[in-house]
Amino acid sequence: MKHVRKIMGMLLALIMVFSISGTVMAAPEGSLTDGSITINNAMEGHTYSVYQIFYLESYDASKGAYAYQPNSAWESWLKTQTQYVSIDAQGYVTWVEGADAASFAKAALTYAKTNSVAADAAKTADGTVVEFTGLNLGYYLVDTTLGTLCSLDTTTPDVTMREKNEVPSQEKEVQEDSDSSWGEENTAQIGDTVNFRTTIHVKPGAESYVLHDDMSEGLTLDPDSIQVEGLTRDTDYTVSASGLTDGCDFEIAFGQDYLDTVTENTDLVVTYQAVLNEKAQIFEDSNTNKTWLDYGDKTNTNSTPPSETKTYTFRVDIVKTDEEDKVLDGAEFKLYDAKTGGNEISVVQISDGVYRLAKDNEQGAEKITTVNGQVEIRGFDANTSYYLEETKAPDGYNRLAERVEIAVKEENLDATVSQDAWVSGGVHVVNKTGDLLPSTGGMGTTLFYVIGIALAAGAAVLLIARKRADSKK
Repeated sequence: MKHVRKIMGMLLALIMVFSISGTVMAAPEGSLTDGSITINNAMEGHTYSVYQIFYLESYDASKGAYAYQPNSAWESWLKTQTQYVSIDAQGYVTWVEGADAASFAKAALTYAKTNSVAADAAKTADGTVVEFTGLNLGYYLVDTTLGTLCSLDTTTPDVTMREKNEVPSQEKEVQEDSDSSWGEENTAQIGDTVNFRTTIHVKPGAESYVLHDDMSEGLTLDPDSIQVEGLTRDTDYTVSASGLTDGCDFEIAFGQDYLDTVTENTDLVVTYQAVLNEKAQIFEDSNTNKTWLDYGDKTNTNSTPPSETKTYTFRVDIVKTDEEDKVLDGAEFKLYDAKTGGNEISVVQISDGVYRLAKDNEQGAEKITTVNGQVEIRGFDANTSYYLEETKAPDGYNRLAERVEIAVKEENLDATVSQDAWVSGGVHVVNKTGDLLPSTGGMGTTLFYVIGIALAAGAAVLLIARKRADSKK
């Protein structure tokens, strides 16, 4: 029978837990009951919490007479808040004339969170209206995970509040170096420095703002470049760029002291740089950079949707053939930035016949060599041109007389070769060969010898004949 009673008791306890709508954290003090708080314009999915700071011992609304007493969980703290409230010997509370209610609300909320003061009730919005009923009458502070709502009002017996906070947002942009414009996409060359910008649209009541940034491995962050326009690093915000556990490249945490100064919509502009590195994805793939903002109550963090930029870099296919489009092997090249003269562009060999542009201070390959008549060079910016100079032609072919333009455009990105013959696409480079020239020995010299001997023999015969004729005279 004892075991049956224990089981029944446990079942009844479970039934009571599951029958509660909303999370009741503590029992409000006071004997006046049936109060309610209704919050309109609530944000679905966010949690609203109410704290009873004072309870009403009695009141007469028609005369504007209210007798407040401190809630026991707040009493010791309230006695120190003499700039806001005065508590007499009997415990009755009066408001200090001219005191700022908004500042009192923020101070009260900070005290509650710092000292783990339990909310009297909490509910998560499943629509645009949140209602708390069955409250003891008193003076309540309302907080939300959306930010610091900091609403104060008295339940006499009912009070309606409106959610004034808005969801913050952020947007990320990248700068296109060709025209300095900002947008969602850009193009760059391996080794280039890329400029990024994130704008955070801060809302009044901002709480616990942390910006996260995640770069793909083709981008190398410059941590020293991170700054927030108009704010002081390590005072208004702090930057973490190492030892992070969420996969981010860096995080910016904004100080609550600064956030508390935001009284109207404010834009925070975060700027920083990264270098497009040797691990960059080649078009059509992109090198992404993503940001999102965490905000609200630290115990129930919310996040904005991610905002992402894409950085593209390109490759060029080069095909070496004879005049009949048959691929030729054995050609060697160097890459330059001008048709004549100019600077040699350093490249790094990735594999046979595949190269990429070198980063600053990176040792490049001595030459670019074709494999099966083809070369692929990666890491070009869009709408750029370089020039190949042939330093060695395939055996038996004439070396090119001038440099060949390597233009980064769609038709040059991919070449098609079939059965050792160029079909289409890429940069098509043609070598020519000449006919076999006559040799300097052989029949050419012999013929001269034969003619010479014949002429000499003829002269001798004529000479003998003339002598005989002279002797007969």
